[in-house]
Amino acid sequence: MKTLLLALMLGIAGQSVAGAAQAPNIQVPNAKAPNSATGDIAVSEKEFVAGISGIDKSKIVEQFGEPSKRDDITNPDGKVIASVWHYHYLNTDEKGAYYKTTELDIVDDKVVMVVFMNHDGESSPDASPVPAPGRSTDSDI
Repeated sequence: MKTLLLALMLGIAGQSVAGAAQAPNIQVPNAKAPNSATGDIAVSEKEFVAGISGIDKSKIVEQFGEPSKRDDITNPDGKVIASVWHYHYLNTDEKGAYYKTTELDIVDDKVVMVVFMNHDGESSPDASPVPAPGRSTDSDI
């Protein structure tokens, strides 16, 4: 049940949006440039996804600094079992344009999912369910 709840929370937390925002010369604070010789993580989207999977979060903090937003999911004992981290203007698309936000979903201190977003990760589009026209609702019965 815990695994199902965790998977549901991680799925809800990430909203992927295609495309990328322009952000010239914006750098992540305390981030160092990737160096493949030292095993650093690339920032272009495809190489990032290929290189970040399973990476320990201490390595991520070492290279990119602390995330701009961090949401921790804890068990009843208070132990962090999963985290959702946001970085801004970290990754580029294949044309070199920056994504506004990169979300990293972390379980057991390892990255399990990456989401690139064209918004700040704070606001989400209105996703209120709207009944289809001509269909009855519970209040019509």
